[in-house]
Amino acid sequence: MKTAISIPDEVFAEAERLAKRQKKSRSRLYADAVAEYVARHDDDQIIESINAVVNDPEAADPELDAFVAAWARRTLERTVW
Repeated sequence: MKTAISIPDEVFAEAERLAKRQKKSRSRLYADAVAEYVARHDDDQIIESINAVVNDPEAADPELDAFVAAWARRTLERTVW
């Protein structure tokens, strides 16, 4: 799907530099960024990922491991025991 967005010039320039360093197209960079943002803010998906690891540790997605660990740590720190 194609879409048009407006972003600040500074963010665009930083994204261009990152895309070149990672040897990705601009479209791939933005698609990856949005996918990561959605994954980080979708509580149901986060809980599903945690449950998957608890139920089958070998099924863990290595890219989500660090994020899930950080999310769990923050959640535990905010929990009143």
